[in-house]
Order: sequence, then C-alpha cells, then structure tokens
Amino acid sequence: MNKEFWTKRYQENKMGWDIGEISNPLKEYIDQLQDKNLKILIPGAGNSYEAEYLFRKGFKNVHVIDISAEPLQNLKKRLPAFPDSQMIEGDFFELNEKFDLILEQTFFCAIEVEKRPLYAKQAASILESGGKICGLLFKFPLTKDGPPFGGSKEEYLQYFSPYFEINILEDCYNSIKPRQGNELFFKFTKKDE
Repeated sequence: MNKEFWTKRYQENKMGWDIGEISNPLKEYIDQLQDKNLKILIPGAGNSYEAEYLFRKGFKNVHVIDISAEPLQNLKKRLPAFPDSQMIEGDFFELNEKFDLILEQTFFCAIEVEKRPLYAKQAASILESGGKICGLLFKFPLTKDGPPFGGSKEEYLQYFSPYFEINILEDCYNSIKPRQGNELFFKFTKKDE
C-alpha cells in the first residue's frame, strides 16, 4: 500500500472510507476547542474535510499530510486559501515536526497492521509535551482483508499506553449510521518524557 496504491484509489473513486464531509464525532470535538492557535496535524488526511472545517472556523495552523497528491489537490480546489506550506505530500512515518494536536480519522485503520506500534511511537514523537491525539478507531474484528483493518480496545491500548495517558477510549455514541457500533472515540495525552 504505497503512493501508487492510494493515488489509484482516488483516481478510480474507490474511497469507501470517504463520507464527503467531516464526521460527527470530530466535528463535536473540534467545536469545543477554544485555542485557535493550536498547531494541528491530520495524518493520512485524504480529502480532509476536517482540515476544511477547522480552517473555516478560524484555525489557521492546520497541517495535512498524505502520501498521495490527489486528495491534497482536492482540498486545495475546495479551499484555495489553505496554505500550500501546510499541505505535505509525504510519509507520516518520516515526518519530523512538532504539533499540539493530532486528529485521527481513518488513517490508522488503513496502514498495515504491523505498522501500528510504529504509528503510536511516531505520534508521540511529533507531539509537543502535553500534546494530544484524538479521533476515531474502528472496533470490529481484525481482518487481513483491508483496508480498513479492524481492531479492539485491548489491542489499541497495547500500542498507545507506553506513550500516552488514556483519557478517553470508549464506544462512539455519535457515529454516522453505517459505522454505528463499529467506532471508538479516543483522546490520549502524551506522557512526559
């Protein structure tokens, strides 16, 4: 699942994960954020409706990263004022910049399962002290057929607990209808080093 794989998915419009708008849980989380100066990263951003929503609400320090240029171009078409310098075509695992908040929406479930421990470690390494990672994780049996790949609370705790305080990891009450019962909402705070 490399750059070519994901670019082809966008070009062929095979994006079953893309709901065409910001998801309810992330919208509600963003709506309670007060500090518009937070430096926010959306990894594996895809068409990045979350970045668009944040930007339109006055969060100007929003960064998106995706391995494929296609979804970044889609965001730019919808939101021409979004700064090019905050659109990163690249690999999340190679990112070396600090952020206050990471918003997770369908990226974690799309990476190869063996990369999950590395995801947790990388997220912690690019967060400022006291930084947070928040978003959604799928809750259905782990499969080899993906993406998306499923997982469980217990599995996710193994990956994230070494680096993060677990503030919230619970069934999502406001998922969109097709995902009801299959999503966990989470908020973790980076542990002091």
